[in-house]
Amino acid sequence: MSDMRMRQSIDQFEVAFEQEAAHERRRRIQLRQRATERSKARRIQATEKRGNVGFGVLLVALTATVVVVTVVMFETLAWLMS
Repeated sequence: MSDMRMRQSIDQFEVAFEQEAAHERRRRIQLRQRATERSKARRIQATEKRGNVGFGVLLVALTATVVVVTVVMFETLAWLMS
């Protein structure tokens, strides 16, 4: 009986060990996936931020161009009229 009980105990230990190992594998996979998702989210956020800055620079450049062209046009018109 004692030999059989010991064998059952070893079997239970092996099953528990295998379950724990499977649980750890799933946990590592989930951690890796979360890290990948966070990295992707940071990349997207950085790209959006660069895009917003680039759009702002473009807007300022276009506004400055419009102002300069308008001033030069009226100055030239005033010079031609005199």
